[in-house]
Amino acid sequence: MRFPVALWLRLTLRVRLLLIGLAGVATALAVGGAVLYGVLTVASYRSLDQAGRATAAEVAALVRAGRLPDPIPVTGNQLVQVVDARGRVVSASASGDRLTALLLPREVRTAAAGSAIVVPGSRNGSAQPLRVVATRARPAGSTAAPDTVIVAQEFSDIQHSQRILGTTLLITYPLLLVVLAGIAWRVIAAALQPVEALRSAAQRISGSGQDERLPVPASRDEIHALALTLNSMLDRLTAGRERQRSFVADAAHELRSPLASMQAQLDVSQHLGEDVRSPELAEDLRAEVSRMARLVEDLLALARLDADTAPAAEPEPVEVAALVDEVVATRRRRRVPVEVEPVGPAGPFVVRVRPEEICRALGNLVDNAVRHARTAVQVSSHADASEVVIEVADDGHGIAPEDRERVFERFTRLDEARDRDAGGSGLGLAIARELVDRNGGSISLETSRAGGLSARARLPRA
Repeated sequence: MRFPVALWLRLTLRVRLLLIGLAGVATALAVGGAVLYGVLTVASYRSLDQAGRATAAEVAALVRAGRLPDPIPVTGNQLVQVVDARGRVVSASASGDRLTALLLPREVRTAAAGSAIVVPGSRNGSAQPLRVVATRARPAGSTAAPDTVIVAQEFSDIQHSQRILGTTLLITYPLLLVVLAGIAWRVIAAALQPVEALRSAAQRISGSGQDERLPVPASRDEIHALALTLNSMLDRLTAGRERQRSFVADAAHELRSPLASMQAQLDVSQHLGEDVRSPELAEDLRAEVSRMARLVEDLLALARLDADTAPAAEPEPVEVAALVDEVVATRRRRRVPVEVEPVGPAGPFVVRVRPEEICRALGNLVDNAVRHARTAVQVSSHADASEVVIEVADDGHGIAPEDRERVFERFTRLDEARDRDAGGSGLGLAIARELVDRNGGSISLETSRAGGLSARARLPRA
């Protein structure tokens, strides 16, 4: 039973509802067709038997009155015989056999008891079977055994009607199912349209907008209640997200002032020579303050990006070489040299971006490469038909393929990068991806030619 259940669960809700509805309709139509066929058949034979019994009653009245004519007058295709107790034909209709009784003695008893029986038409020289009813009658004043009035009728018309009805039901049954399936398919689609609208709207919700809500249908039904409930849930999620953003932004803002004060005091102390007694301690404090300041700036940047309140200037055409030079120029005096590969004859490459955001994203990529490189960092660029690829490669330890997406998550630092002095906060790559995504690009990590890590930022060409 597992396979049918698994197959059933793989079907869409629309198909399942259609199959359930069709199964019910097919069963109802089958039962209804069988009942109609049976009722019409019973009614036809009952009407035929009633006509035969009416004729038998009239002939029996003639027998009782002693006025039985010969031949017996009948209407339609009825065949009438009057036989005595020994089975001899006393009188018959014009079409009836006057020598041989139509029924055998045991059949006479059955018919006289009120049951209709069917006999072959060959007993009366007919090709069609006959349906026979009978009744008892005794002439008035007679003490002999009563005679039997036999009335036989052909019922080929009823059989023909039965065949036509059965054929009609068999032909119209599947056609009717097909028509009803088409109607049900459209009706189910219309009924599920509000659900599809909710699904489509939910798929478009990114989580960053303030007014992202699901459409509420006008009908006051279960879908209406579901939409209201989901929108209420989105309101609660938005409120929680706003509280989180507000907390991050407020914390970062509150930390900026004491950090700026500490940095100023350290600068003044260095200028006045007050840190001569313990230069190592002063240098360590200055490094820690700088690291905390960068962390606070990163938190503020993420809070703005999450709230979608970061400056959103219009993208403009910018030369990639100018962006790279601006980024590298501020990072010349780092632990390892940052080298820029000259642009080939295919350049210069122009991208359509927001320069400030891309400069910060590239700066984060370069800082990450410098932090992990052994001897040098190489920055290069090339282009294809629709994108410009800026590659920042180092010769460090690299990142395992299974971790290359995880490092873009916030506050994610791999084991080898968890040193508090050399390791970052785990926000640089997350900010870089957010900024590049805002400009219509993407970032991916691959193995560099030197065996380290290669960060490739793809930006749309102008």
